[in-house]
Amino acid sequence: MNKELRPLLVTMPIQIKGYDIDVMGIVSNIVYIRWVEDLRMKFLDLYWPFEEMLKKDQSPILAETHVQYKIPLTIYDRPVGQLWISDLGKAKWAVSFEIASEKGIHCKGQQNGYFFDLKKKRPVPLPDELKEQYRRETGNRN
Repeated sequence: MNKELRPLLVTMPIQIKGYDIDVMGIVSNIVYIRWVEDLRMKFLDLYWPFEEMLKKDQSPILAETHVQYKIPLTIYDRPVGQLWISDLGKAKWAVSFEIASEKGIHCKGQQNGYFFDLKKKRPVPLPDELKEQYRRETGNRN
């Protein structure tokens, strides 16, 4: 795994299931997206749990996912996923992710989104609690 700054990093071992592979015996591309969603949910559980969001009538909204597929995975591989904040603005956020094994990086990419007020039905600024955790890890005062 690459060692650059990865604020609010989450790491998760991934177990490949029989239904994750395609007829060629490799993990189907869509499965990586499911794993990234699992990583993002783990991130939220650690840094901004849904219980806290819902108390403020907020929810994260996913706007984009960009993926680069590198080396195919097979059912015998033991990948590990990582996800971290790569950009945090006033209203938008970006997370980067990487799925790798002893063979190298299999997949990497980025997701972008924002937070949404469930009552007002519109985007809202990022939660102060999340911004403060990011500032503590990066020293970024923006």
